[in-house]
Amino acid sequence: MFDALTAFYFTFTLAKKSYPATPFMFFIVSKILSYLFRPVIWLLILAAIALFHKNPRKRRQSLLLGFLILLFFSNTFIVTKITSLWAITPSHVTRTYDVGVVLGGGTVSYEKEYNRVTYKGDIDRLLQAITLYEDGKIKKILVTGASGNLIYTHLKEAKLLRSFLLKIGIPKGSILMDTLAENTHENAVYTKRILEQHPRIRSVLLITSSLHMRRAMACFRHEGISVQPYATNLINSETHWNVEYLLIPNASNFLIWDGAIHEMLGYGVYKIMGYI
Repeated sequence: MFDALTAFYFTFTLAKKSYPATPFMFFIVSKILSYLFRPVIWLLILAAIALFHKNPRKRRQSLLLGFLILLFFSNTFIVTKITSLWAITPSHVTRTYDVGVVLGGGTVSYEKEYNRVTYKGDIDRLLQAITLYEDGKIKKILVTGASGNLIYTHLKEAKLLRSFLLKIGIPKGSILMDTLAENTHENAVYTKRILEQHPRIRSVLLITSSLHMRRAMACFRHEGISVQPYATNLINSETHWNVEYLLIPNASNFLIWDGAIHEMLGYGVYKIMGYI
């Protein structure tokens, strides 16, 4: 595993120097890597080896390793303790900010068959921003994000979020929008351009999930934007001393691991690319 990651590092670095990546190519590569580093993919590979490898010893080893991976990544105690070390904890908003920047990324999509917009787990980012706006903690809401999807590239997430804000009564003048950003780095780049067009905006509250916040803050600060974090989708690290929490496997924990591994890997790749 170490050798594979080392090889990936040097290959990626060499490719970056020799062939500067286009935004679309970087988008494709990041999506592929996010799939390959999912624990459930590792389980499928090991299951395939256990079923079809000609060597009985290899089959037994794959089966045992797959069982251990299943136990580890489905354990609630382990996932909450480890991912909470990476996640940014929330802070209280004690002042009013000129704008709250809401980062897109799997928060909303459009269901063509039913002709309706559907909202996903990360919608907490937008809901928290709405609450902050209604409470007078932010004066404007800036939504940033393109499609974030390999198939429906024409559906701009920020545009869908803006439509939702207008429908619930947020004034048009209180909403700023960027529909170009395909990743967190571009969220920061295009947000900077918008802020340069609004020189009266001086204070920025960055609103995204607790697992995503570390990489997001690094990107925004790299672009020279001073931000205060406001973490959403919180990881509950409180220990519960019961059998279900400590021992019983929970399939939903794989989703938390997917997000955490994606962010840790993404942070490393961004470091190589010079985005942070």
